Amino acid sequence: MIIYNVTSNIDESIHQKWLAWVKEHIPQVLATGHFTEAKLTRVLVKEDMGGVTYSIQYRAKSREALEAYYKNNADILRQDVLKHFGDQVLSFRTELEIVDEYFVK
Repeated sequence: MIIYNVTSNIDESIHQKWLAWVKEHIPQVLATGHFTEAKLTRVLVKEDMGGVTYSIQYRAKSREALEAYYKNNADILRQDVLKHFGDQVLSFRTELEIVDEYFVK
């Protein structure tokens, strides 16, 4: 299983506007059919650069599903962020492979 993680630092002046927007954006990403779930989390470490930082973790169905997302959907959805917020949102993306999972019973 693959996690596609998008970490974004948002300028405080647009924080609430971005938060409302991203809550509509995440279902659009899920609607591509390449992911099974998403988690929106706030990063609790204070950044030297300021702003507010969030991480969105999308669980991909497979490596092939993630590659299909990159090929067919990623550019359009990334452009939407730029169109709305320009350089007031700085993002980086990380791919994570789940090695094992543990749950409390």
